[in-house]
Amino acid sequence: MSNLETAKAFFEACETGRGWEACRPHCKPDASFSAQAGALADVRTLEQYTEWMKGILTVLTDGKYELHAFAEDREREQVCAFATFIGTHKAGGPVPPTGKTTRTDYVYAMRFQDGKIGHMTKVWNDGYALKELGWA
Repeated sequence: MSNLETAKAFFEACETGRGWEACRPHCKPDASFSAQAGALADVRTLEQYTEWMKGILTVLTDGKYELHAFAEDREREQVCAFATFIGTHKAGGPVPPTGKTTRTDYVYAMRFQDGKIGHMTKVWNDGYALKELGWA
């Protein structure tokens, strides 16, 4: 499987909330994660992030994504995905359900090592999303 195919399989599993169990085959066991977003400040591994996504989809129960671009930089062994996440707060969460919806853009930059994702950076304005949802 090419890096691009692996990244697409990972992206689909992660963004549909299937958690680490479904994402693990596409990642190094110790894959790291980073984001300059307060909501993800304590998330340091890709395993933690995929479980966070699984959890957020129990709160934003209609959560889905619109994929805008997927690109591979073979020289640097990087694959980037640009998408918009759409979800309405209908259950659970940090406050009672607000019924508010977010449409929040984000980018995944996935760095590959030996055909698997070794690190992923998420570029996301969490403050904007949290405000739209009525959480901030």
